[in-house]
Amino acid sequence: MSEKYDVIVIGGGPAGYHAAIRAAQLGLKTAVVDAWAGKDGKAALGGTCLNVGCIPSKALLDSSKQFYNIAHNLPVHGITVENAKVDLGVFIGRKDKIVKQFTGGVDQLFKANKITSFFGKGKLLGSKSGGNNQVEITGNDGNKQILAATNVILASGSVPIELPFAKFDGKNIIDNAGALDIDKVPKTLGVIGAGVIGLELGSVWNRLGAKVTILEALPDFLGTADADIAKVAQREFKKQGLDIKLGAKLGKADVKKDGVHLTYSDKDGEQSLVVDKLLVAVGRRAYTDGLLADDTGVKLDERGRIVVDEHCHTGVDGVWAVGDAVRGPMLAHKGFEEGMAVAEWIAGKAGHVNYDTIPWVIYTEPEIAWAGKTEKQLKEEGVPYKIGSFPFAAIGRAVAMNEAIGQVKMIAHAETDRILGVHMVGPGVSELIAECVVAMEFKGSAEDMARIIHAHPTLSEAVHEAALSVDKRAIHKGN
Repeated sequence: MSEKYDVIVIGGGPAGYHAAIRAAQLGLKTAVVDAWAGKDGKAALGGTCLNVGCIPSKALLDSSKQFYNIAHNLPVHGITVENAKVDLGVFIGRKDKIVKQFTGGVDQLFKANKITSFFGKGKLLGSKSGGNNQVEITGNDGNKQILAATNVILASGSVPIELPFAKFDGKNIIDNAGALDIDKVPKTLGVIGAGVIGLELGSVWNRLGAKVTILEALPDFLGTADADIAKVAQREFKKQGLDIKLGAKLGKADVKKDGVHLTYSDKDGEQSLVVDKLLVAVGRRAYTDGLLADDTGVKLDERGRIVVDEHCHTGVDGVWAVGDAVRGPMLAHKGFEEGMAVAEWIAGKAGHVNYDTIPWVIYTEPEIAWAGKTEKQLKEEGVPYKIGSFPFAAIGRAVAMNEAIGQVKMIAHAETDRILGVHMVGPGVSELIAECVVAMEFKGSAEDMARIIHAHPTLSEAVHEAALSVDKRAIHKGN
């Protein structure tokens, strides 16, 4: 038996590495087990987020935005560029360099915090294997070793959901990872699912010249977002050339010589479509395959997620679970906070996660962001509310940037004026939402936000004016 740790974390993604670093900061002897390998076959900490998710997708979104701006936005500024081209080798290579920088950065943080890192697949063992809170590590070479800890944090993350009739082959039918490494701009790209991944990666290849068709089985566009915000976003995506078909349920995907042949049904019956490549982005599922021995006592719910209480404890002494593998939204920053909170609970401190104010962001153009309740949710819950909204078209900075699309919508309690939700679509809203989250965390009211001085000219003035609009006193629009 190897030496014993205070904490062993299975999974080096956002939730796992935050848990490990915080535990080490608190003086706990910590180890992390992670099996992710980079393109070079070597250990690559950071999980889906750093390797094939948040970071690389944003790199490609930014690069593709630069190219798109040349033809669509620069002429307005009096700037003309002839015969602009994309070198996909450099385009993808820049993304890979950024990924390596950040995964290597996590490795350096581990070393700085004296965290021991094991490269391999971790499995929580049960009492039949010689004692609870033991972790078996299987290396890529098949060799096994067993570690013991007082506490084990399960942070195994999630994987893309695969459709039985559209299985990933890595070439023609791809997942989010495959969509980050396409070596030639396809003439046509089909996307199954108009969620975050489908919209972001669909936008990347649409900007580079692919004809992108998105099939969404649900009848409403972005049903989790506020309806007013989703409506604006859908209109803008259509202008950009994204063909989003709602209520379109994929029935079959056949790979043939001339492309992927799709059969789907909508309100008009059975339809067909042929695309060069198909991205399946219908969501993700908790990744718990091989994570648990049969006798650990850790339970899974009907969706395969690890069952935990409000403190991310599994009910088994010393065993915790965080991130995508447990209930709640599959967001990296949600995992960050859970990981750090668990480390603090283990150390006897007051960890905390407020699930009511977790911000959501979709990094398209325009960006979409929100926190708190939607108008639909409040109606269903019978909560009295009032609304203030303000368009970016009336914000000087947005007009000067030629990005005057979208609006900020603020919802406050009709009686207490407490901010219940803020929903945005427009330029830079991924950053603007943070101010609103802070206000909501401090139980702020629309009046509070309205009385805070915002610099002029800035995009943040849209938040200020939306707060003013809640009481029908916005300055730069009719109320």
